[in-house]
Amino acid sequence: MQLPFPLAEEPDDETREAARKLFVGDVDFLKGVVAMDGLPPDDRAEVCFAGRSNVGKSSLINALTGRKGLARASNTPGRTQEINYFKLGSERFLVDLPGYGFANAPVAVVAKWQALLKSYLAGRVSLRRAFVLVDFRHGIKPVDDEIMTLLDRSAVTFQVVLTKADKVKAAEQDAILAQVRERLSKHPAAYPEIVVTSSEKGEGIASLRATIAGLA
Repeated sequence: MQLPFPLAEEPDDETREAARKLFVGDVDFLKGVVAMDGLPPDDRAEVCFAGRSNVGKSSLINALTGRKGLARASNTPGRTQEINYFKLGSERFLVDLPGYGFANAPVAVVAKWQALLKSYLAGRVSLRRAFVLVDFRHGIKPVDDEIMTLLDRSAVTFQVVLTKADKVKAAEQDAILAQVRERLSKHPAAYPEIVVTSSEKGEGIASLRATIAGLA
């Protein structure tokens, strides 16, 4: 019997190579947005990455594109305070959202970008899928549940991407996966597949590339 929310499989060689070419091709930073009226036209498909502060969003974008400096990674939670847009070829946007949860910034600043995050998730018609990044070491926390509930209410399909897999002992993985699956079962907008990644080791990068490439 197959478990609910199975792990994503590795793509076949043809799919892997097509997705790789997309991500190592024309990928460039477009703009940072601090208000909804600054968003680019919604004339192409886009996917976004959401997650707790310091979950590894920037590192994952850099791993996907093979460019270490494309997205600015930081050990300081809350550095990403804008919606950062990246062009992925001529037909897609990649979007790096502000980290939610704890952030090393003034309360008023945090409140402003959390409001921007929620407005974006609820109102962007060209958004094909939200990828909710969850630190594999910790599983889904209440603040993740809040964002997932917002996505449920906004009818935005989201898929969980577990990050930092290289930092989780093999003996601990099954228990964490069980917790993640149990939490996801309560969210109707959850896509029924989990991607396990390690930006440092390259694990799951080909699967995530292929998934995004298929969301034209």
